Amino acid sequence: MTLLEMINEDVIKVPLESNTKHDVFRELIEILHKAGKVKNTESVFDAVINRDNQMSTALENGIALPHAKTEEVNQLVLAIGVSPKGIDCDSHDGNLSHLFFLLLAPPDQSGPHIEALSEISRATKSNAFRRVLLSAQNAAEIVEFFCED
Repeated sequence: MTLLEMINEDVIKVPLESNTKHDVFRELIEILHKAGKVKNTESVFDAVINRDNQMSTALENGIALPHAKTEEVNQLVLAIGVSPKGIDCDSHDGNLSHLFFLLLAPPDQSGPHIEALSEISRATKSNAFRRVLLSAQNAAEIVEFFCED
C-alpha cells in the first residue's frame, strides 16, 4: 500500500487541538478509530508510547513520526496532524514538532511498515513539502497536495 492510498480527509487533522506529545498521539489514534481503522484505542496508545519510549519518534525539522506495530489494525494505516504552534516531543534537533505522521501496522507487515516510514522520512526532508503542509488550512488541502502530480 502506498502512502497516497492511505491518505484521505478522514485521517487528517488541521489544526491539531493537543498541546502535549501524548495528547497528540491520542488525538491521531482517535481519528483513526473514528475512520474505522483502529479497534482498541488504549492498546494502540500503549503500543505507540512503548515505541516512543525506546527512542523518540520526533525527528528533525518539525517532523514527528510516531509509529508502532499492533494487532489492533488489519493493514497499514496513517493519520496526519498539523500543529502550527508546535509541540515539544523531544525531537532530535530540540525543535518543536509541527507535522505528525502516525503510522500503524499489523505485526506481520514489517516490510510495508519500513517502506512507509522511509517514504515519509524522504518526503519530509524537503523544505517545500514541509512548508506546504504547514500552510494547509484544512484536511482537503493536504489531500489535494498529495494527489497533485
